[in-house]
Amino acid sequence: MKRRGHSITAFVVAIAVMGVSAAGFSAAISKYRLHLRKLEIHPPGGRQLSQLPSKIPGWERFGSDQIEDADVLEVLGTDNYVSRSYIETDPQDPKKPFRIELHAAYYTGMIDTVPHVPERCFVGGGLQQASSSRVMSLPLDTSSWRPDSSVPENLRGMRGELYTTRLHPHPYSDTPGTRVRLPRDITPEHPVPIRVSGFGESGKEQLFAGYFFIANGGVVANANDVRTLAFDLTSDYAYYLKVQVTSSSPSSGEELVERAASLLDGLMGEIMRCSPDWVDVETGRYPEDNPRREQSND
Repeated sequence: MKRRGHSITAFVVAIAVMGVSAAGFSAAISKYRLHLRKLEIHPPGGRQLSQLPSKIPGWERFGSDQIEDADVLEVLGTDNYVSRSYIETDPQDPKKPFRIELHAAYYTGMIDTVPHVPERCFVGGGLQQASSSRVMSLPLDTSSWRPDSSVPENLRGMRGELYTTRLHPHPYSDTPGTRVRLPRDITPEHPVPIRVSGFGESGKEQLFAGYFFIANGGVVANANDVRTLAFDLTSDYAYYLKVQVTSSSPSSGEELVERAASLLDGLMGEIMRCSPDWVDVETGRYPEDNPRREQSND
């Protein structure tokens, strides 16, 4: 009987400890404004990646965009995507113009999918990875980049340096000359990182692919780092946008990165228009039902 009394006492103590822990955890969540459940967020105006310009300086769309069927979309996990081939308009060798396949896809909310990356998908499709993945720097043209002095001081301290880029003139952009924010900590001295791999059926490099992710206003070149950005506990919302370039035209990963930079020079600002402006999100200006809007008015 005594032993049973001890058991009951231990059980009650355990329940009490759990209750106190839960209360403390809830208090911590409230005090530090932590967000365990992420809300969906979409680009202003519901802008779709398929609205990326079909022609930019030096490049134009080749053929039609690839439209996936329902089964593929279910695997892809989103219907906001673009799969498009671009070709050089003024190639050095007219007989062998450079072609790049651009694939971009947008995800938001409680993201439970594993990012689709070439190391998994291409190998799963029968190709062999012929070289180890490397993170390289995307040498974008930064001549139009400017430090963004409009960012509140507290965000600059928390989130790092922010630059803007200017969109191309008409007819390459439907908002010519507009300045668009780039991902944080991407500066002329710190280029966009891109992860590059080579693939081939016989183990020889016959196809090159590179990718990076834009997530909650930041950028990473590793699928495992996406959740770190998108699931920052201080953020109400979560999204990520994968940008992937693939080509059989280059002879090396370095050449892919060089030519992809030429293509993305004309698309980077437009890609950012297809994701939320994270400064507006963090200051409560976007979207209209942003919980931080009420907090900023308190």
